[in-house]
Amino acid sequence: MLRGALKRPFRALAYIIPRHMKDFRTAREKMVQTQIAARGIRDERVLQAMLKVPRHLFVDEALQDQAYNDYPLPIGENQTISQPYMVALMTEALELRGSERVLEIGTGSGYQTAILAELSEKVYSIERIPSLLEKARKILDKLKYFNVVLKVDNGTYGWKEEAPFHAILVTAGAPEIPQPLLEQLGVDGRLAVPLGDRFSQSLIKVTKKEDGRLIRQNLGGCRFVSLIGKYGWKE
Repeated sequence: MLRGALKRPFRALAYIIPRHMKDFRTAREKMVQTQIAARGIRDERVLQAMLKVPRHLFVDEALQDQAYNDYPLPIGENQTISQPYMVALMTEALELRGSERVLEIGTGSGYQTAILAELSEKVYSIERIPSLLEKARKILDKLKYFNVVLKVDNGTYGWKEEAPFHAILVTAGAPEIPQPLLEQLGVDGRLAVPLGDRFSQSLIKVTKKEDGRLIRQNLGGCRFVSLIGKYGWKE
């Protein structure tokens, strides 16, 4: 089913797509097939979003030929764009169906933000580094993701004015889950966060129950840049 879905959207337009865009399209299809679906990502909406969003536009031009490879890439300011599979895994953990309000901690390149925008009603994304946020804003605007709200701030505080959220995604490693984020997560909401030390973490999915219980699930090992702030690591 996925194989057919990868072919159909492009067949009629192939004759007008520039060669370099065909190459990126082919690389994106291969990424979804071999790195994401083959590793167990089953949510069809996530697969289609990963197939649609042009990941190469979120990295510097000199790195665009590596954009669909199976590893993270630098985006400046000692930050990275995450490995494609990790983006898909974290996104799938949120169980998005299209009507959700999502909080993202760490806009970074804006790629994960775009994936969330494809799958939810509105995305609120916080980035602590102004230059990264400005670059991400330009790309997201160019791609017409108008259901995204961005701001520069300390992400460990969350976004209290817009809470509660149906889902929260933290794109940096933390020693523990910031308490404000747990408080801003709505009932039956899902939160995905890398927890551990500064060198390695485990991706943890948290589901908040009506009685306040937090159900945790370990989705496996990962490695992210550090979450900086009062409820994260010191800079």
